Amino acid sequence: MTKALILAGGLGTRLRPLTYTRPKPLLPIANRPHLEHVLDLLQRHGIDDVVLLTSYLAAAFESLRSGAQRRGMTVGVTHEPEPLGTGGALKNAASFIGDEPFLAFNGDVLTDVDLGAVLDFHRERHAQATMLLTPVDDPSTYGVVTTDERGTVTDFIEKPPKDQAPSNLINAGVYVLEPGVIDRIPSGRAVSSEHEIFPDLVREAALVALTTDAYWNEIGDPAKYLRANLDALEGRFHTDAISSMRADRVLAADGVEIAGSAQVSSTCLGRDVRVGAGVVIRDSVLLAGVEIAEGSHIEGCVLGEGVYVGADTRLSGETLGDEERVGG
Repeated sequence: MTKALILAGGLGTRLRPLTYTRPKPLLPIANRPHLEHVLDLLQRHGIDDVVLLTSYLAAAFESLRSGAQRRGMTVGVTHEPEPLGTGGALKNAASFIGDEPFLAFNGDVLTDVDLGAVLDFHRERHAQATMLLTPVDDPSTYGVVTTDERGTVTDFIEKPPKDQAPSNLINAGVYVLEPGVIDRIPSGRAVSSEHEIFPDLVREAALVALTTDAYWNEIGDPAKYLRANLDALEGRFHTDAISSMRADRVLAADGVEIAGSAQVSSTCLGRDVRVGAGVVIRDSVLLAGVEIAEGSHIEGCVLGEGVYVGADTRLSGETLGDEERVGG
């Protein structure tokens, strides 16, 4: 049976201040921890054997692990006292891998790709490694990939300037790997697969790539994280987490209180959020326990747990960490 390893040990620095108090993969998408959506995808494809590769705030994953076990999944956990990079994290999990090809996911990737098709492509090509590719408008912040007509990777260029990128196809952070790839990774130090392992595979014509037009996003910064939530509300990313969505694309968790005169649209409201009279909220994510006092206007914002926004305050495009207070 195929196993899936999820790389969940990064510091999430671009998502600070939200990630000062939680690992990036546990930030909610549509009021559900991001990694639960990854587990949903795996189970839809009959994959119930998962390993979480953790480092930063590792103890926070325990509730996710317990929930996954309740839904019938086997969940192993590895821990890195200091982050080991993508390659080092996989090496650290070598004892879980066994003799069969396995899936590896970057822990911040949100997608509904057909994993069965990815696995079939890998088997058909008899490759050492298969990489999922997705097109993007600006490839300069990603690993850009070029291939020949059969899908064999010919070059892997990490974060080229936009005007020098040879392709708009990027590494989507989803892989199928043969166990032998792990043997290539040095032990006892941080290793970047993108810089140290993939280039060797390219030279040996042992890395192939499959391009997808499925939904794809990575929640690496506040704008992309907000976009992922809005995509769920708008139906671009399909999830049953929005089954209880209210009118005007409002997803409200238990205990939410919204004053009758408030106007809320295209927004995720976490548990026990309180919205005062005359408040306007659009295109935003409010985590548990946020309070917005009367007359305030919130647009395009991500507000961490327990944030308080005082009366008649205007916020646009802001990201606030847990327990921050603004206005009033």
